[in-house]
Amino acid sequence: MPLVLALRKDRREWVKREGKNVNLARYQKNAQKALKTFVSLGPVYIKLGQWLSSRADILPQPYLEELAKLQDEVPAAPFEQVKPIIENDLGPIERNFDYVDKNAISGASLGQVYRAKIKEQDVIIKVKRPGIEEVVEKDIKVLKKIIPFAMKFIDPNLRYSAEAMLSQFIETIHEEMDYRIELQNLKTIRRNLHGYPKVVIPSILEDYSSKNILTMQYVPGIKITNVKALDEAGIDREQLVVRAHKVFFTMLLRHEMFHADPHPGNISVTNDGSLILYDFGMVGRLDTKTRLKLIRLYLALVEKDPSRTVNAMDDLGMLMPGYDRGIIEQGIGMSIQAMYGTKVDRMEVKALMELANKTMSRFPFKLPKHLALYMRMTSILEGIYLTHKVNFKFIGVLQNILEEENAVKDAYIEEIKLGFSRLVKSIDSAIAVVPEIRKFLDDTKRMRENAPKPKNVLLAGSILSAAVFVGSTILYTTNHLIGEIGMIGAVAIMGISVVMKEH
Repeated sequence: MPLVLALRKDRREWVKREGKNVNLARYQKNAQKALKTFVSLGPVYIKLGQWLSSRADILPQPYLEELAKLQDEVPAAPFEQVKPIIENDLGPIERNFDYVDKNAISGASLGQVYRAKIKEQDVIIKVKRPGIEEVVEKDIKVLKKIIPFAMKFIDPNLRYSAEAMLSQFIETIHEEMDYRIELQNLKTIRRNLHGYPKVVIPSILEDYSSKNILTMQYVPGIKITNVKALDEAGIDREQLVVRAHKVFFTMLLRHEMFHADPHPGNISVTNDGSLILYDFGMVGRLDTKTRLKLIRLYLALVEKDPSRTVNAMDDLGMLMPGYDRGIIEQGIGMSIQAMYGTKVDRMEVKALMELANKTMSRFPFKLPKHLALYMRMTSILEGIYLTHKVNFKFIGVLQNILEEENAVKDAYIEEIKLGFSRLVKSIDSAIAVVPEIRKFLDDTKRMRENAPKPKNVLLAGSILSAAVFVGSTILYTTNHLIGEIGMIGAVAIMGISVVMKEH
């Protein structure tokens, strides 16, 4: 309850002041309390905190930054509790493994990892945490009751985000508890990145894997955020940050599946600077159409075009039905101007995420599951970049990747298609007004026979001016210039009619 009350106050102030002139020390203190609360409540809440760390539509920026520090590290259960799980799925340990180290090398919220040997090959065994299914189900039952109420109390607009977020979180955590799904994810991404330079993905031993166990090749390396060890190994950290972004955005733009959980514990570095990717339990999937929409969104932000940004967000399903387009466009436009000024090509990841936070926290947005996973991926990569403090421009790297994948051309073609489609609809709407205009003109013709000429001129001018104005407002939604010219023309027609009436 104290956490919810503090968040309610902080979020309302953050939204009202757009993140400016706020007491950041207080925000950080409250965010640190939130971090400790999630850790104290156990594995499911640690996962929830990690999930929320990328939700700019729910939390103020200081909360996002603090929760991003949540590491999926939980003390491992004793090996005596894990051994029955292994033997129940694979049979006697001695028959399957030449050696198993009973001391876990890492403990996560849902599983724990052990080193072992199979026919002199070094492997790791990832085993589901004992009794985790019961813990997860009990905690989810509680969260289903608490989260909707808490979010509605914090901000009524968040009820949409809360429902979608909780549903996505539950679906994802169930997927992560089935290691057969992770096995297939790993195989797919390994196949997709085959031949990609300086990327290592461990191979799987399928005969030693099951729903509760995942056995794979042991590939050691330096943790990607261990700055001291990387410097001692002579690794170029600026190139390392660029490489990490290229790998993950290439996954996003070239293939349907991408690794959605690139936190520092899941990425290591070999002595030659190659990236080692672990843990494929959380992945996102974007089809070609969604990918193009996402690219259109990025291009619109880079080119400072609020109207196209809203179009892309609407097409991505990020906006609730009945949203006020004018207000959202204005908010995005003001945020872009404030955050980027004139040198948009030099904006960095942090500025981009702050834009999303300051805009999204003001309106009832929603995030489809895999778009939320995408935002989680980008925010975690941002954290890695900030750790290294190197000269790195996210937009420059992203533009290079888009060009290498020929994605910009495809996105512009899609934009032209959509613009043409909207223009056709606008023309259809304008044509639909023609019968009404014809009726007015017929009425005018009949009235002309019985009315003085000055009045006929003014009436005809009024009708024509109104018709032009109506058509121009319809066209304005697709082409601002033509719409504005039409509106000016309507005023001119009205002015000419008045002058002719007087004479």
